[in-house]
Amino acid sequence: MAKLSLQEQLLKSGLVSNAQAKSVKSDKRKQAQQQRKNGVEIVDEAKELAQKAQAEKIERDRELNQLRQQQEEQKQLVAQIKQIIELNRLPRDAEGLAYNFTDDNKVKRLYVSEAMRDQIAEGRLAIVKLGANYEVVPAEAARKIQQRDAARVIVFNQQNTAVDPVDDAYAAYQVPDDLIW
Repeated sequence: MAKLSLQEQLLKSGLVSNAQAKSVKSDKRKQAQQQRKNGVEIVDEAKELAQKAQAEKIERDRELNQLRQQQEEQKQLVAQIKQIIELNRLPRDAEGLAYNFTDDNKVKRLYVSEAMRDQIAEGRLAIVKLGANYEVVPAEAARKIQQRDAARVIVFNQQNTAVDPVDDAYAAYQVPDDLIW
């Protein structure tokens, strides 16, 4: 059984008369002839809508890919920071001196040795945040972390090179132990 065209099916079912079918066929032929003759292109709305939908889909896909890429880069930064902290963290002294610092307007306490406390104050060591914990790392590691995410570095005293010890009027005076908090 041969497949019938839509026109033939409509004629066979009686929905369209022979005259209507011939009229539609001649209109189509005239349109095609006119298009070839004048070089005028007949606007196909369905084709334009399909192209517009395709362009919108491409734009939406591009934006989603860009968002995914940003999320992936953020994950990589977090992993890099975690790795830097874990590789460079220094052991803390649970029986050492308490070093108090602020994080989000809350005073936190970390127990470190006296030498570590002095190095933190001088800027040779820094305190960084790893999850809910705080770790002590060398200044170079703190700089690397600061480049990636400055919010992770909680305490990093930059060494003050502007004050010359010779010109410092209070250089001869020692800070009493009871003033260190």
